[in-house]
Amino acid sequence: MSDEYKLSKKYLDFLKHNAPVEALEGTTAAGKTTVGITKFMLKVAKSKKKMHVIAAKTTGVAEKNIIQKEYGIIDVFGDLVRYNGNGDKDNKIPHIRYTTSNGEKIIYVLGYDNVDKWKMALGSQFGCVLIDEVNTANVEFVREISTRNDYMMMTLNPDDPNLPIYDEFINCCRPLEKYKKDVPAEILEQLNSEEKPNWTYWFFSFYDNASLSEADIEKKKLSAPKGTKLYKNKILGLRGRATGLIFSNFERKNNVKSKQNIKKLLEDRKLKFIQFTAGLDTAYSQESPDTFAFTFLGITDKKEVVVLDEEVYNNKDLTIPLAPSDIAPRFFNFLERNRKEWGLARDVFVDSADQATITELKKFKRINPCVYNFINAYKKVTIVDRIHFMLGWINTNGKIFYYVLDHCINHIRELETYSWKEDKYEPEDANDHTINSVQYAWIPFRAKIGNYEGE
Repeated sequence: MSDEYKLSKKYLDFLKHNAPVEALEGTTAAGKTTVGITKFMLKVAKSKKKMHVIAAKTTGVAEKNIIQKEYGIIDVFGDLVRYNGNGDKDNKIPHIRYTTSNGEKIIYVLGYDNVDKWKMALGSQFGCVLIDEVNTANVEFVREISTRNDYMMMTLNPDDPNLPIYDEFINCCRPLEKYKKDVPAEILEQLNSEEKPNWTYWFFSFYDNASLSEADIEKKKLSAPKGTKLYKNKILGLRGRATGLIFSNFERKNNVKSKQNIKKLLEDRKLKFIQFTAGLDTAYSQESPDTFAFTFLGITDKKEVVVLDEEVYNNKDLTIPLAPSDIAPRFFNFLERNRKEWGLARDVFVDSADQATITELKKFKRINPCVYNFINAYKKVTIVDRIHFMLGWINTNGKIFYYVLDHCINHIRELETYSWKEDKYEPEDANDHTINSVQYAWIPFRAKIGNYEGE
């Protein structure tokens, strides 16, 4: 190794910390992979087991990111390791032979993109496992190998927080109390899956990389324009789909409020709702993740729109699927609950493509005491125009007119994942049911929101 690699106090603590599972996330150039490699190799050397695993998207990626890079395995461990990229007579799978005081270790190098190959390799128990960029990994691979090791390290880059890898693995980890303050608030609140004993989460930033000077850090920060998805992912280290995201200006710290906060503003007369409205988007398929989405909104005297409540169902998850006749009383109860808590939304708007549900809602009104008018959603405002409205309200030069209460987790998730098609200027037909529902609700009242300029 040509130069000594400097280690910060936090990285020294990381090297000494013992845990069965560790997740390493953070900004670009934080040095997490470089230091993670060192810890992994030290753990392998101490392990009583002979066989270990390094996994990346492909074996080529593993070579580039872990084995042959500067401060990678070959650079740091030199004559102690020998990489057999094509296998050898004893092991046909690419592997590293690692000479330690605890005997020779075999570290298999796997690509998780090739199901047949990794299934062939995973017939044994391993000592240590390193999964590079686990956010892009085949989750079936991670599930399988997670039961076959004594120690597992996962490195990851900020990505779509709704991927199953987060819920099942990453968000089961917790930061050490000492370094909890280093974790961005948006990520800290997402570390909410069932906690696993001693599974440890580490967030590393530029400032944890002692090899970077202040000038280096400033140069990195200037490499991406503020407010862009690239800036959020690479510079702030925040999660979110990396490409094609529609509402890239949506940020939890700016656009998400607690119910307590809104109630306090109402009590102090610093906030007044002048209009309530609601929307309903439907999807009866049992074969897709599409949902029924009820949303309830309030518009303030400051021209702000607040998503106050949501209710979501999915027939795929139900033993007895919902029919239009089931939706009518549920939507009525949702409206009543919010009327009692917030106020009356007399006119409510339903997906006009679903006349069966509208018929059931009108039948429900005929035979039950009901003050609500169930109206066909107005769709002459195009989807792209609706997106432009919302982008402007979410944040334009620091002016914010769009808020979501923090319990509306489905709407927040969709705002963080709704994306453009790769080949044309229109959104994907996915992750959009609460978004459609909300749009149906505000379209008739859009002149009351933000700096509206009419058609």
